[in-house]
Amino acid sequence: MVGAGVVGLSITWLLQCQGHAVRLLDPCLNGPPAADSGSWAALGVLMGQVFHRSSGRGWRLRQRSLELWREWIETLEAQGHSIPYRQGLLLLASDGPELERQGRLNQERQAKGFPLELWEPAQLQRLHPQVPKAALGGLYSPADGQLDPAMAMAALRADAEQHGLVGHAEAAVAVERHNGRWRVQCRGGEWLESPWVVLSAGVCSAELIEPLGHALPMEPVLGQALELELADQPNWQGPDWQWPGAVVWRGINLVPRPDLQGGKRLWLGATLEPGTNACPEALAALRGWGNADLDWLQGATVVRQWQGHRPRPNQRPAPLLEQLEPGLIMASGHYRNGVLLAPASAEWVAEVISSRDVHSDHA
Repeated sequence: MVGAGVVGLSITWLLQCQGHAVRLLDPCLNGPPAADSGSWAALGVLMGQVFHRSSGRGWRLRQRSLELWREWIETLEAQGHSIPYRQGLLLLASDGPELERQGRLNQERQAKGFPLELWEPAQLQRLHPQVPKAALGGLYSPADGQLDPAMAMAALRADAEQHGLVGHAEAAVAVERHNGRWRVQCRGGEWLESPWVVLSAGVCSAELIEPLGHALPMEPVLGQALELELADQPNWQGPDWQWPGAVVWRGINLVPRPDLQGGKRLWLGATLEPGTNACPEALAALRGWGNADLDWLQGATVVRQWQGHRPRPNQRPAPLLEQLEPGLIMASGHYRNGVLLAPASAEWVAEVISSRDVHSDHA
Protein backbone atom coordinates (compact mmCIF):
# COMPACT_ATOMS: atom_id res chain seq x y z
CA MET A 1 0.00 0.00 0.00
CA VAL A 2 1.56 3.29 -1.10
CA GLY A 3 0.15 6.38 0.63
CA ALA A 4 -1.15 6.95 4.17
CA GLY A 5 -3.77 9.62 3.60
CA VAL A 6 -7.37 8.94 4.54
CA VAL A 7 -7.96 6.78 1.45
CA GLY A 8 -4.75 4.78 1.89
CA LEU A 9 -5.40 4.19 5.57
CA SER A 10 -8.99 3.17 4.86
CA ILE A 11 -7.82 0.61 2.32
CA THR A 12 -5.12 -0.65 4.66
CA TRP A 13 -7.51 -1.04 7.57
CA LEU A 14 -10.22 -2.82 5.58
CA LEU A 15 -7.77 -5.22 3.94
CA GLN A 16 -6.39 -6.15 7.34
CA CYS A 17 -9.90 -6.65 8.69
CA GLN A 18 -10.40 -9.14 5.85
CA GLY A 19 -7.29 -11.10 6.72
CA HIS A 20 -4.70 -9.60 4.36
CA ALA A 21 -1.24 -8.64 5.59
CA VAL A 22 -0.44 -5.09 4.53
CA ARG A 23 2.77 -3.12 4.27
CA LEU A 24 2.17 0.62 4.23
CA LEU A 25 4.65 3.03 2.66
CA ASP A 26 4.57 6.74 3.46
CA PRO A 27 7.50 9.01 4.33
CA CYS A 28 5.53 10.65 7.16
CA LEU A 29 4.64 7.52 9.12
CA ASN A 30 7.20 8.28 11.85
CA GLY A 31 6.59 12.01 12.06
CA PRO A 32 4.09 14.78 11.47
CA PRO A 33 1.94 14.57 8.34
CA ALA A 34 3.15 16.25 5.19
CA ALA A 35 2.15 19.90 5.25
CA ASP A 36 0.65 19.63 1.78
CA SER A 37 -1.28 16.37 2.23
CA GLY A 38 -4.73 16.57 0.71
CA SER A 39 -6.28 14.71 3.64
CA TRP A 40 -5.14 17.47 5.98
CA ALA A 41 -6.82 20.20 3.89
CA ALA A 42 -10.16 18.46 4.31
CA LEU A 43 -12.78 19.48 6.84
CA GLY A 44 -14.45 16.09 6.73
CA VAL A 45 -17.82 17.26 5.38
CA LEU A 46 -19.81 14.24 4.17
CA MET A 47 -22.08 15.51 1.41
CA GLY A 48 -23.87 12.48 0.02
CA GLN A 49 -27.63 12.82 -0.10
CA VAL A 50 -27.55 16.45 -1.27
CA PHE A 51 -25.17 15.58 -4.11
CA HIS A 52 -26.54 17.20 -7.26
CA ARG A 53 -26.58 13.97 -9.29
CA SER A 54 -28.95 11.08 -8.70
CA SER A 55 -27.24 8.27 -10.59
CA GLY A 56 -23.87 7.09 -11.81
CA ARG A 57 -20.70 5.97 -10.09
CA GLY A 58 -20.26 9.15 -8.04
CA TRP A 59 -23.75 8.87 -6.58
CA ARG A 60 -23.31 5.19 -5.72
CA LEU A 61 -19.93 5.76 -4.09
CA ARG A 62 -21.31 8.57 -1.94
CA GLN A 63 -24.29 6.60 -0.71
CA ARG A 64 -22.23 3.53 0.07
CA SER A 65 -19.60 5.58 1.88
CA LEU A 66 -22.21 7.22 4.10
CA GLU A 67 -23.37 3.76 5.15
CA LEU A 68 -19.84 2.49 5.69
CA TRP A 69 -18.65 5.49 7.68
CA ARG A 70 -21.40 4.92 10.23
CA GLU A 71 -20.50 1.23 10.45
CA TRP A 72 -16.77 1.91 10.65
CA ILE A 73 -17.10 4.54 13.35
CA GLU A 74 -19.17 2.16 15.46
CA THR A 75 -16.60 -0.61 14.97
CA LEU A 76 -13.60 1.60 15.73
CA GLU A 77 -15.18 3.20 18.78
CA ALA A 78 -15.95 -0.28 20.12
CA GLN A 79 -12.18 -0.83 19.95
CA GLY A 80 -11.56 2.33 21.98
CA HIS A 81 -10.83 4.77 19.14
CA SER A 82 -12.65 8.10 19.15
CA ILE A 83 -13.92 9.75 15.94
CA PRO A 84 -16.07 12.86 16.51
CA TYR A 85 -18.98 12.64 14.08
CA ARG A 86 -21.91 15.02 13.73
CA GLN A 87 -24.91 14.39 11.54
CA GLY A 88 -26.65 17.20 9.71
CA LEU A 89 -25.72 19.44 6.78
CA LEU A 90 -27.39 22.68 5.72
CA LEU A 91 -26.88 24.19 2.26
CA LEU A 92 -27.80 27.88 2.06
CA ALA A 93 -29.12 29.39 -1.17
CA SER A 94 -27.51 32.71 -2.10
CA ASP A 95 -29.52 33.46 -5.24
CA GLY A 96 -32.70 32.58 -7.09
CA PRO A 97 -31.27 29.89 -9.40
CA GLU A 98 -29.68 28.10 -6.46
CA LEU A 99 -32.94 28.26 -4.52
CA GLU A 100 -34.77 26.74 -7.51
CA ARG A 101 -32.17 23.96 -7.77
CA GLN A 102 -32.63 23.16 -4.11
CA GLY A 103 -36.38 22.97 -4.57
CA ARG A 104 -36.07 20.55 -7.47
CA LEU A 105 -33.51 18.44 -5.64
CA ASN A 106 -35.66 18.28 -2.53
CA GLN A 107 -38.70 17.17 -4.53
CA GLU A 108 -36.68 14.53 -6.35
CA ARG A 109 -35.05 13.15 -3.21
CA GLN A 110 -38.29 13.15 -1.22
CA ALA A 111 -39.88 11.06 -3.96
CA LYS A 112 -37.10 8.51 -3.42
CA GLY A 113 -37.52 8.47 0.34
CA PHE A 114 -34.61 10.70 1.38
CA PRO A 115 -35.46 12.89 4.39
CA LEU A 116 -34.43 16.30 3.05
CA GLU A 117 -36.07 19.52 4.21
CA LEU A 118 -36.45 22.98 2.68
CA TRP A 119 -35.92 25.75 5.21
CA GLU A 120 -37.48 29.19 4.79
CA PRO A 121 -35.55 32.43 5.54
CA ALA A 122 -37.55 32.95 8.75
CA GLN A 123 -36.43 29.54 10.01
CA LEU A 124 -32.83 30.33 9.13
CA GLN A 125 -32.84 33.64 10.95
CA ARG A 126 -33.87 31.94 14.20
CA LEU A 127 -30.57 30.04 14.26
CA HIS A 128 -27.87 31.00 16.74
CA PRO A 129 -25.34 32.22 15.91
CA GLN A 130 -26.84 34.04 12.96
CA VAL A 131 -26.37 32.79 9.40
CA PRO A 132 -26.00 35.24 6.47
CA LYS A 133 -29.01 37.51 6.18
CA ALA A 134 -28.77 37.28 2.40
CA ALA A 135 -29.66 33.56 2.45
CA LEU A 136 -32.89 33.05 0.50
CA GLY A 137 -33.50 29.59 1.93
CA GLY A 138 -31.76 26.37 2.70
CA LEU A 139 -31.76 22.64 2.05
CA TYR A 140 -31.18 20.50 5.13
CA SER A 141 -29.99 16.90 5.05
CA PRO A 142 -30.09 15.07 8.40
CA ALA A 143 -28.25 12.02 7.01
CA ASP A 144 -25.19 13.90 5.74
CA GLY A 145 -22.71 15.33 8.21
CA GLN A 146 -19.08 15.85 9.20
CA LEU A 147 -16.29 13.95 10.92
CA ASP A 148 -12.79 14.86 12.07
CA PRO A 149 -10.42 13.66 9.31
CA ALA A 150 -7.30 13.68 11.51
CA MET A 151 -8.95 11.63 14.23
CA ALA A 152 -10.41 9.24 11.69
CA MET A 153 -6.97 8.64 10.19
CA ALA A 154 -5.45 8.22 13.65
CA ALA A 155 -8.11 5.65 14.57
CA LEU A 156 -7.70 3.68 11.34
CA ARG A 157 -3.93 3.59 11.72
CA ALA A 158 -3.95 2.74 15.42
CA ASP A 159 -6.38 -0.13 14.93
CA ALA A 160 -4.40 -1.42 11.95
CA GLU A 161 -1.17 -1.30 13.95
CA GLN A 162 -2.80 -3.20 16.80
CA HIS A 163 -3.57 -5.92 14.28
CA GLY A 164 -0.07 -6.18 12.83
CA LEU A 165 0.30 -3.44 10.24
CA VAL A 166 3.87 -3.19 8.95
CA GLY A 167 4.82 0.41 8.20
CA HIS A 168 7.73 1.78 6.16
CA ALA A 169 8.42 5.47 6.72
CA GLU A 170 9.82 5.97 3.24
CA ALA A 171 8.63 7.31 -0.07
CA ALA A 172 8.07 4.97 -3.00
CA VAL A 173 10.23 5.98 -5.98
CA ALA A 174 9.58 3.14 -8.45
CA VAL A 175 7.18 0.30 -9.18
CA GLU A 176 7.98 -2.62 -11.45
CA ARG A 177 7.01 -6.20 -12.21
CA HIS A 178 9.66 -8.72 -11.22
CA ASN A 179 9.49 -12.50 -11.62
CA GLY A 180 5.71 -12.49 -11.90
CA ARG A 181 5.19 -10.30 -8.84
CA TRP A 182 5.27 -6.60 -8.14
CA ARG A 183 7.90 -4.74 -6.23
CA VAL A 184 8.21 -1.19 -4.95
CA GLN A 185 11.51 0.60 -4.47
CA CYS A 186 11.82 2.79 -1.38
CA ARG A 187 13.80 6.01 -1.49
CA GLY A 188 16.46 4.38 0.67
CA GLY A 189 17.02 1.73 -2.03
CA GLU A 190 15.18 -1.25 -0.52
CA TRP A 191 12.82 -3.20 -2.77
CA LEU A 192 9.58 -4.55 -1.27
CA GLU A 193 7.93 -7.42 -3.14
CA SER A 194 4.22 -8.25 -3.22
CA PRO A 195 1.57 -9.82 -5.47
CA TRP A 196 -0.43 -6.59 -5.12
CA VAL A 197 0.46 -2.91 -5.16
CA VAL A 198 -2.18 -0.29 -4.37
CA LEU A 199 -1.32 3.32 -5.16
CA SER A 200 -3.04 6.03 -3.16
CA ALA A 201 -0.42 8.76 -3.00
CA GLY A 202 -2.05 11.66 -4.83
CA VAL A 203 -0.19 13.10 -7.82
CA CYS A 204 2.80 10.89 -6.93
CA SER A 205 0.70 7.87 -7.89
CA ALA A 206 0.55 9.09 -11.48
CA GLU A 207 4.31 9.65 -11.53
CA LEU A 208 4.97 6.08 -10.34
CA ILE A 209 2.98 4.47 -13.16
CA GLU A 210 4.30 6.60 -16.03
CA PRO A 211 7.38 4.38 -16.61
CA LEU A 212 4.99 1.43 -16.91
CA GLY A 213 3.20 3.09 -19.82
CA HIS A 214 0.09 4.23 -17.93
CA ALA A 215 -0.99 7.84 -18.34
CA LEU A 216 -3.36 8.99 -15.61
CA PRO A 217 -2.12 12.51 -14.96
CA MET A 218 -3.35 14.51 -11.98
CA GLU A 219 -2.83 18.10 -10.94
CA PRO A 220 -2.66 19.52 -7.42
CA VAL A 221 -5.38 21.92 -6.29
CA LEU A 222 -4.42 23.80 -3.16
CA GLY A 223 -6.92 24.35 -0.38
CA GLN A 224 -6.51 26.66 2.60
CA ALA A 225 -8.53 26.30 5.79
CA LEU A 226 -8.88 28.13 9.08
CA GLU A 227 -9.76 27.34 12.66
CA LEU A 228 -11.46 30.27 14.40
CA GLU A 229 -12.33 31.00 18.00
CA LEU A 230 -15.33 33.19 18.69
CA ALA A 231 -15.00 36.22 20.93
CA ASP A 232 -17.14 36.53 24.03
CA GLN A 233 -20.28 38.51 23.29
CA PRO A 234 -23.13 39.73 25.50
CA ASN A 235 -25.57 37.41 23.77
CA TRP A 236 -23.18 34.48 23.48
CA GLN A 237 -24.55 31.27 24.96
CA GLY A 238 -21.38 29.26 25.08
CA PRO A 239 -21.24 25.94 23.25
CA ASP A 240 -25.02 25.76 22.78
CA TRP A 241 -24.95 26.01 19.00
CA GLN A 242 -28.37 25.94 17.36
CA TRP A 243 -27.07 25.00 13.94
CA PRO A 244 -28.16 21.60 12.63
CA GLY A 245 -24.58 20.70 11.72
CA ALA A 246 -22.13 22.04 9.15
CA VAL A 247 -23.39 24.94 7.03
CA VAL A 248 -22.39 25.64 3.43
CA TRP A 249 -22.59 29.20 2.07
CA ARG A 250 -21.43 30.00 -1.48
CA GLY A 251 -19.52 26.75 -1.64
CA ILE A 252 -17.58 27.31 1.62
CA ASN A 253 -18.03 25.03 4.62
CA LEU A 254 -18.34 26.39 8.14
CA VAL A 255 -18.18 23.64 10.74
CA PRO A 256 -18.98 24.30 14.41
CA ARG A 257 -16.67 22.31 16.67
CA PRO A 258 -18.20 22.14 20.17
CA ASP A 259 -15.91 19.18 20.86
CA LEU A 260 -12.86 21.47 20.81
CA GLN A 261 -11.60 23.39 23.85
CA GLY A 262 -13.86 26.21 24.98
CA GLY A 263 -16.84 25.26 22.84
CA LYS A 264 -16.36 28.30 20.62
CA ARG A 265 -14.21 26.85 17.85
CA LEU A 266 -15.16 26.37 14.22
CA TRP A 267 -13.50 25.34 10.99
CA LEU A 268 -13.81 27.33 7.80
CA GLY A 269 -12.77 26.18 4.34
CA ALA A 270 -11.50 25.29 2.07
CA THR A 271 -10.35 27.41 -0.85
CA LEU A 272 -9.90 26.10 -4.40
CA GLU A 273 -6.59 27.28 -5.83
CA PRO A 274 -5.13 25.46 -8.88
CA GLY A 275 -1.45 24.74 -8.38
CA THR A 276 0.67 24.64 -5.25
CA ASN A 277 1.08 28.28 -4.23
CA ALA A 278 -1.26 29.74 -1.62
CA CYS A 279 -3.06 32.95 -2.57
CA PRO A 280 -3.44 35.62 0.16
CA GLU A 281 -6.49 37.05 -1.60
CA ALA A 282 -8.20 33.67 -1.57
CA LEU A 283 -7.50 33.34 2.15
CA ALA A 284 -8.92 36.80 2.80
CA ALA A 285 -12.09 35.91 0.89
CA LEU A 286 -12.34 32.67 2.86
CA ARG A 287 -12.04 34.56 6.13
CA GLY A 288 -15.22 36.47 5.26
CA TRP A 289 -17.15 33.24 4.50
CA GLY A 290 -18.24 34.40 1.07
CA ASN A 291 -19.08 37.98 2.18
CA ALA A 292 -21.38 36.66 4.89
CA ASP A 293 -21.23 40.04 6.69
CA LEU A 294 -21.63 38.61 10.19
CA ASP A 295 -20.36 40.54 13.21
CA TRP A 296 -19.81 37.42 15.30
CA LEU A 297 -17.66 35.88 12.56
CA GLN A 298 -15.68 39.03 11.87
CA GLY A 299 -14.84 39.26 15.57
CA ALA A 300 -13.45 35.73 15.71
CA THR A 301 -9.73 35.07 16.14
CA VAL A 302 -7.75 32.84 13.80
CA VAL A 303 -6.06 30.21 15.99
CA ARG A 304 -4.83 27.90 13.24
CA GLN A 305 -4.27 28.00 9.51
CA TRP A 306 -3.42 25.06 7.30
CA GLN A 307 -3.41 23.96 3.69
CA GLY A 308 -3.07 20.90 1.51
CA HIS A 309 -2.95 19.76 -2.10
CA ARG A 310 -5.86 17.72 -3.40
CA PRO A 311 -5.19 15.58 -6.51
CA ARG A 312 -7.56 16.27 -9.40
CA PRO A 313 -7.50 13.94 -12.43
CA ASN A 314 -6.94 15.59 -15.79
CA GLN A 315 -9.84 15.02 -18.19
CA ARG A 316 -11.09 12.09 -16.11
CA PRO A 317 -13.81 11.97 -13.46
CA ALA A 318 -12.67 11.73 -9.86
CA PRO A 319 -11.74 9.41 -8.28
CA LEU A 320 -9.41 7.12 -10.24
CA LEU A 321 -10.33 3.58 -9.20
CA GLU A 322 -8.76 1.23 -11.71
CA GLN A 323 -6.88 -2.04 -11.88
CA LEU A 324 -4.18 -1.03 -14.35
CA GLU A 325 -2.66 -4.50 -14.64
CA PRO A 326 -3.17 -7.72 -12.72
CA GLY A 327 -2.00 -6.89 -9.21
CA LEU A 328 -1.55 -3.14 -9.79
CA ILE A 329 -4.36 -0.91 -8.51
CA MET A 330 -4.82 2.83 -8.68
CA ALA A 331 -7.02 4.33 -5.95
CA SER A 332 -6.27 8.02 -6.01
CA GLY A 333 -7.39 11.34 -7.51
CA HIS A 334 -10.31 11.86 -5.14
CA TYR A 335 -9.96 15.65 -5.42
CA ARG A 336 -12.30 17.26 -2.83
CA ASN A 337 -13.98 14.04 -1.71
CA GLY A 338 -11.23 11.88 -0.26
CA VAL A 339 -12.72 11.75 3.23
CA LEU A 340 -16.24 11.15 1.98
CA LEU A 341 -15.34 8.44 -0.54
CA ALA A 342 -12.60 6.67 1.41
CA PRO A 343 -14.74 3.75 2.71
CA ALA A 344 -16.38 2.95 -0.64
CA SER A 345 -13.01 3.22 -2.37
CA ALA A 346 -11.51 0.82 0.15
CA GLU A 347 -14.39 -1.59 -0.37
CA TRP A 348 -13.82 -1.49 -4.13
CA VAL A 349 -10.11 -2.27 -3.73
CA ALA A 350 -10.87 -5.11 -1.33
CA GLU A 351 -13.38 -6.60 -3.76
CA VAL A 352 -10.84 -6.51 -6.60
CA ILE A 353 -8.22 -8.25 -4.48
CA SER A 354 -10.66 -10.77 -3.02
CA SER A 355 -11.93 -11.68 -6.50
CA ARG A 356 -8.45 -13.01 -7.23
CA ASP A 357 -8.53 -14.93 -3.93
CA VAL A 358 -5.14 -13.74 -2.74
CA HIS A 359 -5.46 -13.77 1.05
CA SER A 360 -3.04 -13.37 3.94
CA ASP A 361 -0.27 -11.98 1.77
CA HIS A 362 1.20 -8.52 1.50
CA ALA A 363 -0.64 -5.80 -0.40
